Amino acid sequence: MFVTALAEDAARVQAHLLAVLGHREDLPLTDAMRYAVQGGKGLRGFLVLEGARLHGVSPDQAVAAAAAAEALHAYSLVHDDLPAMDDDDLRRGQPTVHVKWDEATAILAGDALQTLAFELLSDPALGSAEVRIALVAGLARAAGAQGMVLGQALDMAAETSATPLTLAQITRLQAGKTGALIRWSAEAGAVIAGADPAPLAAYATALGLAFQIADDILDVTGDAAKAGKRLQKDAAAGKATFVSLLGLDGARDRARALVEDAEAALLPYGDAADTLRHCARFVIARDM
Repeated sequence: MFVTALAEDAARVQAHLLAVLGHREDLPLTDAMRYAVQGGKGLRGFLVLEGARLHGVSPDQAVAAAAAAEALHAYSLVHDDLPAMDDDDLRRGQPTVHVKWDEATAILAGDALQTLAFELLSDPALGSAEVRIALVAGLARAAGAQGMVLGQALDMAAETSATPLTLAQITRLQAGKTGALIRWSAEAGAVIAGADPAPLAAYATALGLAFQIADDILDVTGDAAKAGKRLQKDAAAGKATFVSLLGLDGARDRARALVEDAEAALLPYGDAADTLRHCARFVIARDM
């Protein structure tokens, strides 16, 4: 069952992260890092491990890359939640890092989690130096001014823009803020195996956009207690979203079409990719 596989992989990746962090000195900084990597669904780490399995790479060999994806994701959440960014006080049902500690600790914990991600990718278990360099380069692109940071910058600019974003602009924004790390995570297993990552890249491009549309839908229709974060913030700020531009039904239709695209991208793998197909369906079935 997909939900079971997701939970098992999330536990595996979180255990690896906590073991690595367990060797650090006990300080507010490391306490905040441990706090930040706990909870969540672990989707990005799961994509790394499942993509690896698809190419005959064991979870034990790939877990450092999966942990890197989750460390990078945790850093982005810690920083996005800061008052200067999205100004959120709740994440995964718990106080955000800057609320539980302070802004300086949250900034430093995010910085340290980001650099930890690249340290994890130096693990010799991942393969040759060439493989590890490819993983590092890909994650750097996904995380930086061509990916997540660009998406966050565009999101912040939209908050002060007099003109709401168009559908094309929102798609570009989310391809960076959400989609870039999802794509790297899906491709990583193929990179470790020395295989062509193109089918998984196409899968993840569709999956990432479907994921964000589902998030926009949940922001309107969801339960804040289940989501573990504040909802309807974008609507209150007057920001354009997939729902505001397409309507609820239109957004649901677009998300379903993207899931079909994601499933089609997996055809070269046959039945071996069924878990990834279930993953795509799960992404839009989250109380939509």
